[in-house]
Amino acid sequence: MAGKQINRSLLKKDAPIGVFDSGVGGLTVAREIIRQIPNEKIIYFGDTARVPYGSKSKETVTRFSEQIVRFLRTFQVKTIVVACNTASACALDALERDIDIPIIDVVKPGAKAAWEATRNGRIGVIGTEATIGSQIYTKYIQNLNRDITIYGKACPLFVPLVEEGLLEDPVTDEIARRYLTELIDIDIDTLILGCTHYPLIRSTLGRIMGEGVRLVNPAYETARELKEMLGQLDLLDEEPLGLGSNRYQFYVSDKAEKFVHFANSIIKYGILSAKAVNIEEY
Repeated sequence: MAGKQINRSLLKKDAPIGVFDSGVGGLTVAREIIRQIPNEKIIYFGDTARVPYGSKSKETVTRFSEQIVRFLRTFQVKTIVVACNTASACALDALERDIDIPIIDVVKPGAKAAWEATRNGRIGVIGTEATIGSQIYTKYIQNLNRDITIYGKACPLFVPLVEEGLLEDPVTDEIARRYLTELIDIDIDTLILGCTHYPLIRSTLGRIMGEGVRLVNPAYETARELKEMLGQLDLLDEEPLGLGSNRYQFYVSDKAEKFVHFANSIIKYGILSAKAVNIEEY
């Protein structure tokens, strides 16, 4: 959750929270942060030029993540939220090693919630190829209880479908049925949405899995853990911002106008703009 050496002199209550993802999926995390700790300011970066991360190597995802963190640090953020399961799986160790402010990922909160939710000890995880291949959810959950069995299923087409806005579409429905059939057949009772894009098709996933399977949304759990962590560090911003305050800032590496349109449909806050930056400069 935090780097080895946290420099407390850098941490100010009224500083923003840095949030990043490979694209639009991390907006589900930003949305939960806005809901649960509404006084906080957010600097969001979506790497829309290089999405998806899930098919890329660990070294490449780590390099991308380090560039983004350097960009977010230019805003004097008080913490970094890695709102991407692939980046959490591939880059978190390197980021924690190098960073001197608190950092939180989406995997540990989701793993803990699934461990608490399961009744039959059979948990499914869907995610990108990189996240599933890393077995990071299996490692975290079995550290809590070795008797739990985790079944991973890579669903690489979900991210491009979400990025294209096909949230309720027959194509998405058909692909989801193909991916999830084997998890239904092995009688899991809990399913981790192991990519922050996936809550955007939660209704489709829930309908296919059925009422007997609890869906765990790591975005929600991450915002809860972030609020707890900021409280422990006495970093919760208790001053509400007035109307017109520049509370939320959005940056992308490509296609800013498309991002704004999609972001407004998710957050419903009235996102007026997003700025494209050359992330390769960082």
